[in-house]
Amino acid sequence: MKVRSSYWQLLPYLWPQWPLLIRGLACILGFVLFTLAIPYLAGQVAFFLGQGNVNQIAYWLGLATLVFFVRGLCQYGQNVFMIAATLNMVLNLRKRVYAHLHKLGLDYFETTQTGDLTYRLTEDIDRVGEIVDKLSHQFLSNSLQLIAIPIYMLYLNWPLTLAGLILAPLMAWLIGQFGQRLLVLSRQSQNQVSNLSAMLTEVFSGIRVVQAFAAQEYEVKRFNKEAEINRQAKYRALQLKSIQFPVVGFLEAVSIILLFLLGGWQISQGQLTTQGFISFLAAVALLIQPIDMLISNYNEYKQTEASVERIFELMAKEPTISEKSNSQAMPRVMGKVEYRHVDFAYNPDQPVLKDLCLNASPGDVIALVGSSGAGKSTLINLLLRFYDPQRGQILVDDLDIRDVTLTSLRHQIGIVPQDVTLFSGTIAENIGYGQEELDLAAIQEAAKIANAHSFITQFSQGYQTWVGERGVNLSGGQRQRLAIARAVANDPRILILDEATSALDSESEALVQEALERVMQNRTVFIIAHRLSSVRRADCILVIEQGEVVEAGTHTSLLSQEGRYARFYAQQFYSTDE
Repeated sequence: MKVRSSYWQLLPYLWPQWPLLIRGLACILGFVLFTLAIPYLAGQVAFFLGQGNVNQIAYWLGLATLVFFVRGLCQYGQNVFMIAATLNMVLNLRKRVYAHLHKLGLDYFETTQTGDLTYRLTEDIDRVGEIVDKLSHQFLSNSLQLIAIPIYMLYLNWPLTLAGLILAPLMAWLIGQFGQRLLVLSRQSQNQVSNLSAMLTEVFSGIRVVQAFAAQEYEVKRFNKEAEINRQAKYRALQLKSIQFPVVGFLEAVSIILLFLLGGWQISQGQLTTQGFISFLAAVALLIQPIDMLISNYNEYKQTEASVERIFELMAKEPTISEKSNSQAMPRVMGKVEYRHVDFAYNPDQPVLKDLCLNASPGDVIALVGSSGAGKSTLINLLLRFYDPQRGQILVDDLDIRDVTLTSLRHQIGIVPQDVTLFSGTIAENIGYGQEELDLAAIQEAAKIANAHSFITQFSQGYQTWVGERGVNLSGGQRQRLAIARAVANDPRILILDEATSALDSESEALVQEALERVMQNRTVFIIAHRLSSVRRADCILVIEQGEVVEAGTHTSLLSQEGRYARFYAQQFYSTDE
């Protein structure tokens, strides 16, 4: 049954809130009990109105005022306690989902839309919180009223009660049918909203490209198309709800008409007093609101079921890279790296690395050269354990990286990417990224090594300068030097450089290159080379083609072989000359 596979999965997150839930439940019971007193009080007031007894009327109205006051207090209590429990549940659920996402491998995020994940973590979880809040007090309170009030009505007049409930099975069936259809339409609507969110995230993150290609009108048209699809999906769900309420409302009206017909006949036969009929009608009036609220709650319940499924679909994702149960923290390493007969493929029929072997001693500078798609970045991704090879081993200081914790492994490695990613925050927070308590002395030392200290101190707020989203307040050279500082802030023994100067002007490149030469000292360095001028002084250059090392040696020895490297170098040298 769908309920067991979706909403029931929320119980572990809701159950820890049991103290609040118990208090809320007590208030709900009080609310229902005091609600049951209202029809009786209405009958008494009606009786003494007929007699014109002012004292009795005042007495019963005063008692009714007290009942409504206490009933209001119970209603306030049920709302406050249940809302607190629900918000705590939402917070815990959001934390768990977010933490689980960080356990998933790079392969998952490479095939998933960022906007979709954002929507699930925000809108979908908020939607779940709203319906759980309603289910926990509105639905429960209304359900108890639908049980207690008909029992009281049976006590007052069972023939009238049966007449009033004769259409109840038909109403319940219709509500169920509407609900199932709403679930389907809500899935479609929420998927469309998620797609729209993903598209907006993609466009705004690449707004520079959009404007550079004068593609604003194209993007507006694409957005309009997606927005129209979203409107149609949402309209179908709302249209169905618009049909439901008149249909159910008509059946309620027919039930009330039957009550008046039967009640009038009973009064004419002397089987029912006017006072009794007013009490019964008051009970019926109290019953209408819970029915309407339950219908509304049920509709939202079915609509939100799609959100629950989307959230727990994320939680069901298993990480492709996981730690062994007996994984140990990797001690501080010297920097020896070895690849032993490594095979790897993203797709089984398309191998990327084939029987690759590599040895790097501590302090070696290894350059990886080859055409795009040759496997250079994949080789580095395997060292970071973003992926695991299908065959072979990767060892750091003779330790298989699959036998150590991911955190301790990655703390040994610093990386300076070609495309720098900075996060909203201060310069200090970006250099010390990942540190819960910033070590400002170490951050400043890393900045000095990276040739960044001088430009940082020129800002009025220094290391507390806000970099802006994606570092928009900084130049390309400044961002690159911050990336270098971030890479060495933890003093890693292994450093990865992904052609860190390829997108810089000559002045910035000189500063960055000077910083790189400084940070490379006494570290094992892997350079992913796109421009061969940056690898001349490497201890070993590996030429990779179709996942295999086809040439290896120093710059001088490889040129003398007049092979692939020599041709690469000649092509770049020639184009530079031109």
